[in-house]
This record gives sequence, structure tokens and C-alpha cells, in this order.
Amino acid sequence: MRIMISADMEGVTGVTWTDDVVPGTEQWQRFRRLFTDDVNATISGLIDGGASEVLVNEAHSAQRNLLLEDLDPRAAMLTGRHKPLSMMQGIDSGVEGVVFLGYHAGAGCDGVLSHTYLENQITGVWLDGAPASEGHLNAALAAEYGVPVLMVTGDDRTCEDAREYAPEAQLVSVKECVSRYAAVCLPPARTAELLTSAARECTARAGGRTPQPRAHRIEVEFDASHLAQAAAVIPTVEQAGVRKVAFDAPNMTEAMKAFKVVTAIAAGAVQGKYG
Repeated sequence: MRIMISADMEGVTGVTWTDDVVPGTEQWQRFRRLFTDDVNATISGLIDGGASEVLVNEAHSAQRNLLLEDLDPRAAMLTGRHKPLSMMQGIDSGVEGVVFLGYHAGAGCDGVLSHTYLENQITGVWLDGAPASEGHLNAALAAEYGVPVLMVTGDDRTCEDAREYAPEAQLVSVKECVSRYAAVCLPPARTAELLTSAARECTARAGGRTPQPRAHRIEVEFDASHLAQAAAVIPTVEQAGVRKVAFDAPNMTEAMKAFKVVTAIAAGAVQGKYG
């Protein structure tokens, strides 16, 4: 049984503010270890539950955050940029289930460090007309390959969000959101127990499902008009409002590739303090 972990960082044990997750800071160095510990606790549970292979896909920022030298030796890690499917690279490699670890609420929503791909320039994303977090988008991509979402971890708002896109998944809240930059956090010893236990149980739902490829429409709203204008120069992307763009794709794989281009172009159009 081959299981994949899509490992983001904002939703891991103890993380509450920018420096905790920005590469190069002292706090980031500290939380790299806690990030790796969360991943290892999950790997342990997956192996105990019957997984024979675990692939960890680094999914945060430059995707070089986990400490390979401290990774559970029973797993393998996919690290670094640039990956065609980004946070979900590996979902097409025959995995029978995926864990969303360290995830967070979407742009425009309450939650610790909530955002969707860009840290603060995106104010909302919609998938086929419904508000969508990174979890929603990635779950739709997993469904396209017939891969069930087995488990989601993050703050309590992340777990609430996951009930919509992965209602059967095991949910692990490692902290309770107080504000965007504050949370009531459980210590690592407790979160490790929760993660291992949930991961052990979630493997019972692993196994191929019927792939669900279909067309999708994604809309992205930015916090400034010039970012929408910049993204709208991409072929197939239309300006759907003063600060919003939209595009259609024949399947979720192509939709996510287009979404990556839209966010990259918008990020490149940000200018200093004025955004």
C-alpha cells in the first residue's frame, strides 16, 4: 500500500506567525524540526496501519523545509521546486491514499496564516462556483486520479474546512485558532500521539476509487486591480471583474497548472509596500 503525504507548514504544531514559516529566519529553523516531527508521527501511524510505502511531498514555499536527515527512514521525500503538480506532485504515481498535513484555511477565511497559494495578494478562490481553499483544490485533483483524502491536519478552522471536501477523512486539530497570528497550541508530545493514532486508523480507507476527470472553472480574486490585469494576459484567462480573473480547463490537472501560472504572474506584479 503506497500512501502520499502532501506536507505544508502553516498548519503544523506550534506555528502561529510569519517568521515560523519564512525560510532563513531563526524561528523557521526551529519549526523545521517540529514540521519534521509532525511528518514522522504521521509516517509511523501509516506504517503501523499497513502502508508499505510512504512518499512525502514537500509542499511549503520553496519546498525545502523538512530535515531529510531526521526523516523516518521508512519513507521517501520529494523535495524542491519546480514540480508540475506542485503540492500534489506524486498523486499520479499509483498512491492509494493521500494525507494533507499542516494545511490551513483559505484566503479570506479565519484561520492561522490563512491564505491560498499567495500569502496575502489573493482574497478569494472559487472552484466551479464554490469557495475553495488549497485543500478543496488538491482534493479535486486527487479525485481525478481516484485517490481518497485519508487525513487532514491543521488548526480547528482547517478541520472545519476539510469536512466539506473530505467528509470521511480523519481530522487532527493541532491548535485552536484565536486570530490569524495566534492560537492555543498543543505541545508536540500530545500532537504526535494524535497524528500517529489518526494515521493508523485512516489507512483502513486506502484503496483506489473510480477516477473522476471532468472540466472545471476556477476564479481568483486579488487585493488589487493591477494583479488581475497582469494575470489576464495569459491565454485562456479572462478578466471577470476589476480584481478577479477566471479560466476554464478540461480537467483538474490542467486547471491546477493554469492556476500555478496565474499565481506566478500575479506574484511577479507585486511592487514593494504598495503591493
